[in-house]
Amino acid sequence: MKKLITAITIILTACSLHAAEYHVSPNGLDGNNGSQSKPFRTISEAAQIAQPGDVITVHEGIYRERVNPSRGGLSNDKRIVYRAVKGEKVVIKGSEIITKWEKVQEGVWKVTLPNSFFGDFNPYNDIIGGEWHENIGYPRHTGTVYLNGNWIDEARNLEQVLAPIGERPFWSAKVDKKDTTIWVQFKDVDPRKELVEINVRQSIFYPDQPGINYITVRGFTMCHAATPWSGAMSEQIGLIGTHWSKGWVIENNVISHSMNTGITLGRYDLGKFGIAMPEVSAPGFVKSCELAAKHGWSKEKIGSHVIRNNHISHCEKNGIHGSLGGIFCTIEGNTICDIAMRGWIGGADVAGLKLLASNDTVIKDNHFYRCGGYGGAWLDWMAQGTRVTGNLFHDNRKWDLFVEVNHGPFLVDNNVFLSPSAIWESSQGGAYVHNLIAGVIELRAETRHTPYFRPHSVKDMKLSNFTQGDERYYNNLLVGPSGLPNYGKATNIQVAGNVFLKGLGSQVEERADGFWLNVPPYPAEESAQKRSIVTTELLGKAKVPDAPFENPDGTPYRLDTDYYGKERNPEYPAPGPFAAQGDKDIYLKVWPKK
Repeated sequence: MKKLITAITIILTACSLHAAEYHVSPNGLDGNNGSQSKPFRTISEAAQIAQPGDVITVHEGIYRERVNPSRGGLSNDKRIVYRAVKGEKVVIKGSEIITKWEKVQEGVWKVTLPNSFFGDFNPYNDIIGGEWHENIGYPRHTGTVYLNGNWIDEARNLEQVLAPIGERPFWSAKVDKKDTTIWVQFKDVDPRKELVEINVRQSIFYPDQPGINYITVRGFTMCHAATPWSGAMSEQIGLIGTHWSKGWVIENNVISHSMNTGITLGRYDLGKFGIAMPEVSAPGFVKSCELAAKHGWSKEKIGSHVIRNNHISHCEKNGIHGSLGGIFCTIEGNTICDIAMRGWIGGADVAGLKLLASNDTVIKDNHFYRCGGYGGAWLDWMAQGTRVTGNLFHDNRKWDLFVEVNHGPFLVDNNVFLSPSAIWESSQGGAYVHNLIAGVIELRAETRHTPYFRPHSVKDMKLSNFTQGDERYYNNLLVGPSGLPNYGKATNIQVAGNVFLKGLGSQVEERADGFWLNVPPYPAEESAQKRSIVTTELLGKAKVPDAPFENPDGTPYRLDTDYYGKERNPEYPAPGPFAAQGDKDIYLKVWPKK
């Protein structure tokens, strides 16, 4: 009898692990079972019952909900997949349509809603704030108003809304014990006849519990989230976020209009573990890293996410942000643009991509442009084993790339840096190889003690200060106003094969089929100059961690291919990111690469 019961248990377990497919459609009805003929009406219904190995297929339409998956998968082969039907536009919004507007005066309208309309979260009573946040002018809320998909600025006060309408319209809100009233400027528009939406939900796709692993989110348009400030030391809630988990794949999505961050890759809420947040300071952040290690921060449990081929725009803090949760990841093929451009949100951590701890993360073939705050990509603390390769940067407000308080080894190769300020170097242990650099490279001295680890892990954390040295520059093409930075008497500065064509510049042009680059010519004798193919052996080891420059799997680098993946001439590799280059102007399509 015991053997029979065991056999039945095995059979039932096997049946329960058989993959199921659930369908979702706006035309679904209450009581449906999620089959193709009887689809669920909301994605959340499927999210509550999906098991590892299951697929949730979502059909065309607009879904106004927050998806809070109750469980994840078990492995890469047993994940839970959320996918939009290929070729159909599936939109998930954190907003609701508002139609019952009352005219206050010419160009100004208001609506009064019961607080129950918002449930347990009212973004018009939620002030943005957090560690290292700074108000720009005045405090702002996570809520906003959208007219035909475009957001409207929050006013300093109601008087500003009642004043004559300027270049940008404004809104203001008041929340009392019973109601929320919103006043909005609509210039020459009757809001009852247009699409007017307001933020209602804090996020679009975010698990409220950590450890929801191995989820795929593919092919959606997601917008309108009243996201909070994603701090470096607290839980990070994005329009879509992985929370404190492992193995997500977020790919082929259009993500926009998040009040703070589009995609978050970190971290856990200390309060959920009954832990008080350490002091908001550099030593406090180190303490938070030590606490993270006690609560699952490891290669086995956290990170290893793939963020691929997404278009991320119109977020006022970050396109992507991760603090400790962005380890061992691949961030590839994304467009990150129009980030922090309206001047609503200030403070540290504002950039197109911001990672604190990007151990062994590969940032590859992305397009960063029109990013405000600190610019395109900011690698802050613990970029050990990180590789930034094949990316296009231009028209960013401050810096294309900011590397802060890292000890290396990190590799920056085959990138195109076109903004006036190219690289802000505030680290050591870096290697810059085969880049096209049209802006300045600036150094900043550091005195902080920051962590490093045993290679390819977050184990054995130790601290070290900075000597402003231990850097490598090979085979770069510099066409801006200045060449390589002067490290003075710093030790272990390796420089070879670079070409500096002062002030020649390089321009990117947007055309119907993508972005094209004018690559300037350089003297014929430079083409014939013998250079070395850059390898792990040539780069040596980063001094502080005593670690070689190598791939995340421990195999050595050999940088013998260019920005497009084409092979370089092994004896005469051209400086800069392009193998085909010489003494004449050339025009190359740099985005998309295919």
